[in-house]
Amino acid sequence: MILAKEFNRNSFARDSDLSISTTPPELPTIAQFGSNSPLELSRASSLAAPFVNGVDLNCGCPQSWACAESLGAALMEKRELVRDMVITTRQRLRDDGWGVRKEADMHDTEGKGRSVSVKIRVHKDLRKTVDFITTVLGDEHNRNIDWLTIHPRTRSTQSSVPINVEALELLTNMFGDKLPILVSGDVYALSTLPYTSHLLQSQLTFNSNSKEPERSGVSGNARPHLPKLAGLMSARALLANPALFAGYETCPWEAVDIFMNKVARAPLPMKLGIHHLTEMCGAGFGPDRSALLTKKERIRLTEFDNWIDIIDFIEEAKKTRGVGAVRGL
Repeated sequence: MILAKEFNRNSFARDSDLSISTTPPELPTIAQFGSNSPLELSRASSLAAPFVNGVDLNCGCPQSWACAESLGAALMEKRELVRDMVITTRQRLRDDGWGVRKEADMHDTEGKGRSVSVKIRVHKDLRKTVDFITTVLGDEHNRNIDWLTIHPRTRSTQSSVPINVEALELLTNMFGDKLPILVSGDVYALSTLPYTSHLLQSQLTFNSNSKEPERSGVSGNARPHLPKLAGLMSARALLANPALFAGYETCPWEAVDIFMNKVARAPLPMKLGIHHLTEMCGAGFGPDRSALLTKKERIRLTEFDNWIDIIDFIEEAKKTRGVGAVRGL
C-alpha cells in the first residue's frame, strides 16, 4: 500500500514506493494506494498512471496506525467517502486522457486503458457490507469501479482465524454478475483453498515427491463452489512464494534465480532485495513448511553489504544442496 499523501509530496517516496522497469511490463501492474481524500487519491493516481495499468484503493488494511489515520479498514465505515474518492479519481484520469469510461477501454490498442478498483473487508453485519458495495459500485451499467477485491474478515478478525467463506459466497453470488470479484485472504496454496472455482480447474499443483509440478484438478466436494469468483489475490504468501500461482506450494530455486537475474538488470535497494530473498528462502505460509535456507543462513544473508557476496552465498547454498542449473518458470 502506497500512502497517497506522501507519494504526492515527496519524490523520494515516489522513487522508493513505485520503481518501474524501463522495459514494458509483461503483465498488468496495479498500484494500490492508501488515502482518505478524493483530492490526494486522484493526484497520486494521476502521477502513477503513466507507469501502471490501474490504481486500487485499500480499504482493507487493519493495522492500528492505518485505522488511526482513517486509512485502510477504517474506510469501511465511510462508504460515501470511498465512492467520492473513486469517482474523483476516474474523472482525473479521464481528464488526463486515460481510458476509464468503459471496461473495454482497459484493453485498447493504444495502451490508454486504466482501471480503478477497491479492496475491502467485511462487516460483522453483512448488510453493511452490501450497502458499502452498492454505494461504491453505483450504476452497474456505468460503474464507479472496474473490479472489487474482498478480504472476508472483519477489521478486528485475526489473520489466524479462517476467512468467512459463507460471507464470500453470499457476496460473490450477489455482485459477481455486476463486476469482477477477486478474493484475498488464506490464498496460501492452490490445493488448500477453502472453496472451489472454475479458476482452479487443471491448475498446476505441487507434488512433494517430485521435483516438477504436476497437473491435477482441485478436489474437495465439502468446500463450497464459487462460480462467480473472478480472481485470487495473495500478499504475504506470494511474497514468500512468487511461484504460488504457477502451482508450487513452496518457493522453488527457479524463482530465486529469476529474481536474482531481474535484480542484476534493474537493481533494487539492497535492504529491499535482501528482504525479498529472506522471505522467498523461508518456510512460507502453505502446508509444506520446508525452506530453501535455514534460519541461520537467512540471518547470514542479512549481514551482506554487496550483491556479489549475496550471489556467491546463494550459489554456494545451492551447490551444497546439489542444486545445479534449474529450469525457468
